[in-house]
Amino acid sequence: MRLPAVRLVRLSRLPYADLLALQERWLRRLQAEPDTEARSGTEAGALLLCEPAGPVYTSGLRGGLTPEETARLQALGAEVRATGRGGLATFHGPGQLLCHPVLDLRRLGLRLRTHVAALEACAVRVCELQGLHGARARPPPYTGVWLGERKVCAIGVRCGRHITSHGLALNCSTDLVWFEHIVPCGLVGTGVTSLSEELQKHVTVDEVIPPFLEAFEETYKCTLISENSPN
Repeated sequence: MRLPAVRLVRLSRLPYADLLALQERWLRRLQAEPDTEARSGTEAGALLLCEPAGPVYTSGLRGGLTPEETARLQALGAEVRATGRGGLATFHGPGQLLCHPVLDLRRLGLRLRTHVAALEACAVRVCELQGLHGARARPPPYTGVWLGERKVCAIGVRCGRHITSHGLALNCSTDLVWFEHIVPCGLVGTGVTSLSEELQKHVTVDEVIPPFLEAFEETYKCTLISENSPN
C-alpha cells in the first residue's frame, strides 16, 4: 500500500511573519483542490519547519494578552502577534523548533484529536531519543509535552475544512527568560523547560530535526518528500 506523501519544507532561521505567510500559501493551495482529489490523492500537504529568527509572543483564539501586556512585551524588544491557532499566549524564539504541518487530514485518515496526539507523540519520541524518558503528553488544558511539571513542547493547532495549520514549538536551546514575562498557555503554577536545560548541554534545533522527521513519518504513516522551493 502506497503511503501518503507530505512535502518537507525546511526553512532554517526565519522571521515568524514569513512562516505565517508561507503557511497561508500552502493553506490556499490545499483549499483550492477539489474534495474528490482531497479524498483520493496521495499527497497530503506540507510540513513546514523553521527556527524563529527573533523573539515573538503569540496569542491564540482564546486571547491571552491585554493591550497593556502587549505594549510591555513590545518594549522588551519582542514582536507580538495574534494568531488563529487554539490556546492562549506563548513565546517563540531562537533555539526553538517550530513545526507547522499544513495537512488535509482526510488523506491521512486522521481526525483533529488524533492529529494533536500524533504531534505530541513526535515530541515525546524526540525527548526519549535524547535520553529524557520521562516525557509525557497530558490531557487538556495541559496539551503539549511535559517533563515533570515543566512544559518542553507547546502545541496549538487550527483546523478548517479538514485542513490543519500551526502545530508545535519544541524548546531546544530557547532562552527561557522570555517565558517569565507571560503566563505560558495561561497555566498558572507550571513551568517551562528545554532540552538543553534538562540535559545540561547545548542542544541545537538542527540536531533534533532528523529524529523528529523520523518520528513524524512513523507516527503519521507518511513519506516525507523534500521541497526545494518554499513557495
